[in-house]
Amino acid sequence: MVSDILTAISDDKALVLFNTIALSSGNTDTLISKLRLSRKQYYSRMSALTNAGLITRTNGKYSLSSFGKIVYEAQTLIGKAKQNYWKLKAIGSIESSVHVLSSEERSNIIDTLIVEDDLKEILLGRNKSKGVEKSTSPPLILSLKQQ
Repeated sequence: MVSDILTAISDDKALVLFNTIALSSGNTDTLISKLRLSRKQYYSRMSALTNAGLITRTNGKYSLSSFGKIVYEAQTLIGKAKQNYWKLKAIGSIESSVHVLSSEERSNIIDTLIVEDDLKEILLGRNKSKGVEKSTSPPLILSLKQQ
């Protein structure tokens, strides 16, 4: 379930562990002391990340699972959105205050304010790599029913 995954990385120190595993070669032994975690706290968080399917342990080294790599990219995207919060809020404000905004005007505003291509693709509702217009996500009700 999505809530289990979010719970596993919702703790700041668990998120640091997750991100460190994503960025490291798997050597997380020094993290116990750097994060000031007890061994129990460390292994409890690592167990939660493993049980959520985010990390795996092979030959004593932790790494992201295939699923964990997707979750890592998703949380990276959330971080980019947070960094652009006020720009995104401005775009929303412009869209709601202007009665009719052509798709070209909207596209120009987004291109001017947003630098990150992945955020632009979401806002413009298209997949630039394939050059095809597409829906950005299924309706929320459908997403919840599929879980």
